[in-house]
Amino acid sequence: MKTDFSKLYQPIKFNNGVEIKNRLVVAPMTHCASDENGHITDEERNYLRDRFNGFGMFISACVLVHPNGKAFHGQPEAIGVEDLPSLSEVAQIAKAQGTTAILQIHHGGHQSIPALNNGEIVAPSAMNGARELTDSEIREIIAGFANAADLAVQAGYDGVEIHGANGYLIQQFYSAESNQRTDEWGGSRENRMKFPLAVVDAVTAAVAKHNRPDFIIGYRFSPEEPGENGLTMTDTYALIDALLEKPLQYLHVSLHNFYNHARRGADETKTRMELLHAHINGRLPFIGVGNLITPKQIADAFDTGWADMVALGKTVLLNPDLLDLVNSGREDEVHTEIDPAQKDRYRYGEFLWNINMQGPNGFLPELKK
Repeated sequence: MKTDFSKLYQPIKFNNGVEIKNRLVVAPMTHCASDENGHITDEERNYLRDRFNGFGMFISACVLVHPNGKAFHGQPEAIGVEDLPSLSEVAQIAKAQGTTAILQIHHGGHQSIPALNNGEIVAPSAMNGARELTDSEIREIIAGFANAADLAVQAGYDGVEIHGANGYLIQQFYSAESNQRTDEWGGSRENRMKFPLAVVDAVTAAVAKHNRPDFIIGYRFSPEEPGENGLTMTDTYALIDALLEKPLQYLHVSLHNFYNHARRGADETKTRMELLHAHINGRLPFIGVGNLITPKQIADAFDTGWADMVALGKTVLLNPDLLDLVNSGREDEVHTEIDPAQKDRYRYGEFLWNINMQGPNGFLPELKK
């Protein structure tokens, strides 16, 4: 039976007046296909073509904002003017498919890969092989996020998403588990929140210089962490309240499962999605996500009312023609796991294909969170 997607195909208007044509979002997925300079390749072009037809919004693979934070093989970059041609081409490919194009901006912190960063990685505090950042380096990275937003405007993107999730640098600053600093960037919750908010302010100021009120700024976060001092729902509520004071257009949660329950700092009988949506309380559009593969799973998640938009990751990796299948009533052809015999269907680059051949759960680590 054909799943009813009519609710998902309703438009939504952001607070800056921009209307997104429907509630379906391509989640940011690292596809490991840029060259050593962080620029587009033929493998990446092949992956991107016609994969996002019908989606209201496309969020790019996370793009590096500073040379010392590369966390993925083949990660794209937004650091200098030399990156503009590549950034522009990706934006054009997405927008040619009729979707709103968002550039996700990122720094890996202690999750960066030393071999991709001249042997040295940095973080709020010395841990996992990373060196502690100095105050001047912190401010330099904040400026890097602003510069990446500036490049995104120049490259023709419709917006940027600040990657504050998945345990990368921005989240590392906010978490007491990874931030043991004793200066103004650490200690109290308010001090640990300074870095995320400084990034938001810097990005907002960079965009304002272009006089582009229609340019979208979003923020992605992970609501909880393991560890005695890891983030709790209470911490996340505090961050959300601070973000809602900023001129953002949406908030985007990162979850492995749409229906997982809260662990600490909130009602553990309720799902994180339900709790977060209630806390935001309509103050900004809220994008939900979490292992939604089949059309029915996608529609059922939206029907909960816990998300204003639904982001899809794995199912877009598995189905480069997802909405064509849905719209033509061919739901039985939607792939729910990778078929090693159909390599050409998925159009991955060799690096991503090899990762996915490591077993049934061979997706990149960020897609498991």
